[in-house]
Amino acid sequence: MRVVIVTESFPPDVNGVAHCALQTARHLVDRGHAPLVVAPAPAPGHKLAAAAAPCPVVHVPSLPLPGYPQVRVALPSRRLAAALIGHRPDVVHLASPFILGVRGMAAAARLGIPAVAVYQTDLAGYARTYVGAGEAAAWRRIRSVHGAADRTLAPSTASIGDLETHGVPRVRLWQRGVDTVRFRPEFRDESLRREIAPNGEVIVGYVGRLAPEKQIELLAGVCGLEGVKVVIVGDGPSQAHLTEALPGAVFLGRRTGEDLARIFASFDVFAHTGPFETFCQTVQEAMASGVPVVAPAAGGPIDLVDHGRTGFLVPPRDAGAVREAVASLVADAGLRTAFGAAARATVEGRTWAAVGDQLIGHYEDVLAARRPVVAA
Repeated sequence: MRVVIVTESFPPDVNGVAHCALQTARHLVDRGHAPLVVAPAPAPGHKLAAAAAPCPVVHVPSLPLPGYPQVRVALPSRRLAAALIGHRPDVVHLASPFILGVRGMAAAARLGIPAVAVYQTDLAGYARTYVGAGEAAAWRRIRSVHGAADRTLAPSTASIGDLETHGVPRVRLWQRGVDTVRFRPEFRDESLRREIAPNGEVIVGYVGRLAPEKQIELLAGVCGLEGVKVVIVGDGPSQAHLTEALPGAVFLGRRTGEDLARIFASFDVFAHTGPFETFCQTVQEAMASGVPVVAPAAGGPIDLVDHGRTGFLVPPRDAGAVREAVASLVADAGLRTAFGAAARATVEGRTWAAVGDQLIGHYEDVLAARRPVVAA
């Protein structure tokens, strides 16, 4: 099968869309298929090592998003249509389509190529966060591009509900995998823990973008808990604000690979605060690392966290509830151990190979639906 993956983000970017697109390309190659990636060009000087790219990548010109330079926005370019014509795909995979993906959907429609659109970003939630308006416009755009696709894949039951409520047809569930070899409890590092928490504090960690929609300032109350050290991993436009809002927290910056896996496994509790997650990959990575999770009862975490067994779900935007849930885990080492073991067991079957095969099944369904019916 020949596939063109049109994605709004791709490594060296570090985010959920980029990671999922990379894993998808790798799995297609592993299964003997022929993918091609089309993505915004990275910032000058930031290139994905050729050995890390599993397939050819076509970069279209891009500019940094004003106020958030870590995000690159694709500019109009003929390279996208040329890539589709040249690769002759059986199906076009649209990863979190919004700008480049909209053009990809239009090009696929003109060429008569089936398209599968993957919903990954709560654009309506971002509109509320950044501009205080525009939610209706965001949903119109989502409905337009996903409504034109042969199938939309949503990562959680909450996302399916949102899409169907706003009139998006042909929605199916497709969750995300997690690397259970890279992320595992055995990578817990006592020397790292002594470096971060020299007085033996319980380490409460957050991993992700440092941006307004993540609402990381809700961890301020956790910073005030006795015997707790809050650790923040990531970068983004909110870093300066959070340095002031989270007194005593340790900021480790952006970490990747084995270094990130070692940090995850060295946490005692993982706390996620953003209410706009369609899935929340870092929750899965924490669970794979054997770490109990505190997360909002909203979006993707509802499917991922088994409340009272692998962690706690708390009301969104409720700093007091976050503090209370974390405090209960801080006070009970046995509970942390039990929750962490259950978390690891829960995700052990959620490999990228397993969910990648599910994706190929969705492609095959879409192609079968496009085939002409032959009369008996």
